[in-house]
Amino acid sequence: MRVGVITFPGTLDDEDAARAVRRAGAESVSLWHADRDLRGVDAVVVPGGFSYGDYLRAGAIASIAPIMTEVVAAAGRGMPVLGICNGFQILCEAGLLPGALIRNSGLHFVCRDQRLRVESNTTAWTGAYAAGQEILVPLKSGEGQYVADAATLAQLEGEGRVVFRYAGGTVNGSLADIAGISSANGRVVGLMPHPEHAIDTLTGPSTDGLGLFTSVLRASAAA
Repeated sequence: MRVGVITFPGTLDDEDAARAVRRAGAESVSLWHADRDLRGVDAVVVPGGFSYGDYLRAGAIASIAPIMTEVVAAAGRGMPVLGICNGFQILCEAGLLPGALIRNSGLHFVCRDQRLRVESNTTAWTGAYAAGQEILVPLKSGEGQYVADAATLAQLEGEGRVVFRYAGGTVNGSLADIAGISSANGRVVGLMPHPEHAIDTLTGPSTDGLGLFTSVLRASAAA
């Protein structure tokens, strides 16, 4: 399986995401923000960082980069897409996921190892987990507060599209303790914490994050 990892100006975690893809057993393919070709990949990771310096709004400029036109089209055809931190912001700005990420409720950058509860294991990126399982991954963001209107929240809850919640309550003001959500078909997932930093105990707090990357291999094989 070939998994594309996008680099925008200001991206920080592309190499970490590529390493996680390789550790899961897939081939990592580098994609540049100005590309207009996904190079035949089977899935895409939109990694974290500060794309375009977070000007306008976090993820706003990246969402209209040439590569994202291709990602949006591919997602419409069912390609799995994962957005991590800034990648989650980009997916929301691009319209692939509902809601928005705004400044943390305390207006402070939060950097900590964070427990998440897996709310849904039916997405392309969470099949390796059990529903209700808790995982430990790093969280590092200043604009990680997930917000949406009441109708959107009700739809997400009713359709089982809340994928991760902050265990023990939100640390950034996110509504309903939401840490990650999915598209209606479960192929697109965005989350604020960083699973790619939890694939090896030498460099992270656990190996719990690797499951997202092995999940998409399993989903692709079953498709």
